[in-house]
Amino acid sequence: MNTENPVILAGLIRAWYEQEPERDILTFVEIDRDRGYRETTRSYRQLWENGQRLATWLQDRGMKKGDTFAIIMQNHPEFVDLMVASSILGTVFVPIDPRTRGRKLQYQLDFAECKGAFVAGYALDEFRALPGNRWICTVEAEAGDEARIEEIMLAPLPAPQLPIESTDPNDPMQILYTSGTTGDPKAILTSHGRYAVSATLPAVFGLDDSDCIYTGLSLTHANAQVVSLGMILHAGIRGVISRKFTKSRLWDITRRYGCTFFNLLGGMTTAIYAEPLRDDDADNPVRLILSAGMPAAIWADFAKRFGVELFEFYGAAEGGLTFNPTGVGPVGSCGKAPPSLQLAILDENGEPVAPGVSGEICFRNADGSCPELTYLKNREATAEKTKGGWLHMGDVGHVDDQGWLFFEYRMGGGIRKNGDFINTAYVEKALSENPGVDDVFVYGAAVAEGLAPGEKQVVAAVVPSAGESFDARALFRHCREKLDANSVPDFIQVVSRIPKTASEKPQERFLLEALDTGADNVFAQE
Repeated sequence: MNTENPVILAGLIRAWYEQEPERDILTFVEIDRDRGYRETTRSYRQLWENGQRLATWLQDRGMKKGDTFAIIMQNHPEFVDLMVASSILGTVFVPIDPRTRGRKLQYQLDFAECKGAFVAGYALDEFRALPGNRWICTVEAEAGDEARIEEIMLAPLPAPQLPIESTDPNDPMQILYTSGTTGDPKAILTSHGRYAVSATLPAVFGLDDSDCIYTGLSLTHANAQVVSLGMILHAGIRGVISRKFTKSRLWDITRRYGCTFFNLLGGMTTAIYAEPLRDDDADNPVRLILSAGMPAAIWADFAKRFGVELFEFYGAAEGGLTFNPTGVGPVGSCGKAPPSLQLAILDENGEPVAPGVSGEICFRNADGSCPELTYLKNREATAEKTKGGWLHMGDVGHVDDQGWLFFEYRMGGGIRKNGDFINTAYVEKALSENPGVDDVFVYGAAVAEGLAPGEKQVVAAVVPSAGESFDARALFRHCREKLDANSVPDFIQVVSRIPKTASEKPQERFLLEALDTGADNVFAQE
């Protein structure tokens, strides 16, 4: 495939359009209320021509190269159309989780200086309630005063078609927000060249055009956008994208569409494992799962139950990367850094520690330089993240004698109880194997008085299975049978759902804020 802009998204789509215009490369799936499937496809022709129409509309709104606009929606086909349009015009798009509300939504729009937004109907009321004079275009919304993307798609193509304004791989492509678990989210300015790194990934995972990539993760997050969608678009591998992640229909979707590969993040793994056993669990077309944070406690059982191979990795939107290919490294390890990176475990003084000793996981380039990172309008945070010439991940881990990385916990998030660190993965495994548990997340809280400094108690946030009567005593008894005494939860916190980010990462702070040991939904170990 020849293109003058091989790393620019719009140039890539134009080249595919000229080569295979009618090929359906993307299938978008929505599970409706009757549990049926609503499907929408995108061919290269549709991606290119919809991109042209939307770029023309944006240009008519006065948008020019370098201007920013928000995309506030789940995984609609129009999300990808808008990515192409932005690349054509040279604008910078800002994906925002449509669940974002109030002050946080206002902050993200203001900080990125968004001149307008494409907003799905279910997020429209929140956007309308905000102050400001931004243009708005709706997606799947009831008719109102705002422009509707469905009408824009019916417009004739511009003649002549708009040229691609993005030409330099270093030009900004999008602004990705971090989850903001400790304050206002940071904004990562990402270039076209950085996005194009996904072109190298299919060879790493052994994927080709006979495969089918699936994701249900939000396109507002780097994982779904770069790892999944990026590989689909750059390598021309057929892709299936569901409107949102559904653990109960995951395997049915892969069977229906012949998906051979998908990506799991830590918060999803336990939820899927907690699903009731089915006779056809292993009867699926998936051969490889790219996993980030597969607990060692369920690693082998998960692979056997679903008949899949696991390829573990570690990384973040800011950078840093390790791989543990199937059958190569030890179970539980995140892997080793690729040849382009150096991995080090550093102490609080920025000095390397010995194998087996815990410290902060850090990376730098193979030539000794620090990976490039820009937190938009936040030099202090950028400097802190890259101090000493290393990219600091904010995670604690260790390497073994062979250099294999083992993740332990997020800095500030470990549970030390009675002098020992609790392996939450084993606690979650024990709980998820109980038929009365639909989902679970284990975290630490300093509830009791008189705890030693740094000590916490173990709290298990549990979503009961539908149709099952909840029996806290029976669940504690189950834990005592499966776990050592120190790992048995001190409290079981019953919740309707585990709050999670767009990347399905459990949000501990919301559970901690809601924890009231005197409430009817919290049970103490007797």
